[in-house]
Amino acid sequence: MTRLPAVLLSAGAAVSILVGAAFAQTEPSDEASAETAAPAAAAQAERKALAKECTKQADAKGLRGNARKRFRDACKRGQTNEAPKPVS
Repeated sequence: MTRLPAVLLSAGAAVSILVGAAFAQTEPSDEASAETAAPAAAAQAERKALAKECTKQADAKGLRGNARKRFRDACKRGQTNEAPKPVS
């Protein structure tokens, strides 16, 4: 009778390990990760440059606090009267 809890505990641990292995994700191939990494890096660099330009515009306007945050958010979405300079 005292062995039953130990057997159940061992069986439960084995099942959880097998289920975890079944749901584990496989790693993408090197080619697939290289194809997605280049456009993602370029897009991230473009977003950073746009955010930096919007920050410069907010500084030039002397905006602080919530007004600055609202302006920068709108600027990054392209919803301001002053369009950010294109990044080249």
